Amino acid sequence: MSNALILGALHASSTRLPFFDAHIPAGFPSPALDHMEHKLSLDELLDINAPHTYVVLVSGDSMTGAGIFDGDHLIVSRALEAKPGDVVVACLNGDVFVKRLGRCQKSYVLQSEHPDYAPRYVLDDDELMIWGVVSHSLRNHRPHA
Repeated sequence: MSNALILGALHASSTRLPFFDAHIPAGFPSPALDHMEHKLSLDELLDINAPHTYVVLVSGDSMTGAGIFDGDHLIVSRALEAKPGDVVVACLNGDVFVKRLGRCQKSYVLQSEHPDYAPRYVLDDDELMIWGVVSHSLRNHRPHA
């Protein structure tokens, strides 16, 4: 099961990073790329709408089918309306999860993206709160660092 640990809200930043506006092959880079530098804001790239955006740390493997893995950081927006099909941070009866929001007739369902985990149907006496919609995920590709 994928749980979410809320790390905190994001704040707007004026820092702009170098951005090479080209498709980079996974093989050898082109020498022509040296002349394509622009500046890019991570706020713009990640749709950070402070103070409505926060970061959560994922634990568990129930969302691997959606490309979300244990230890990933998720960018979550409280400003977006959650719709069926969205990956959301949901609080169900006091437990916080990262799940795909679904609809089954008149009820909601929180769906894992891993075959070992069954969907969780939201029953009439359940308390469901959607804490935000996941817009992006960040993964450390140097976990030993």
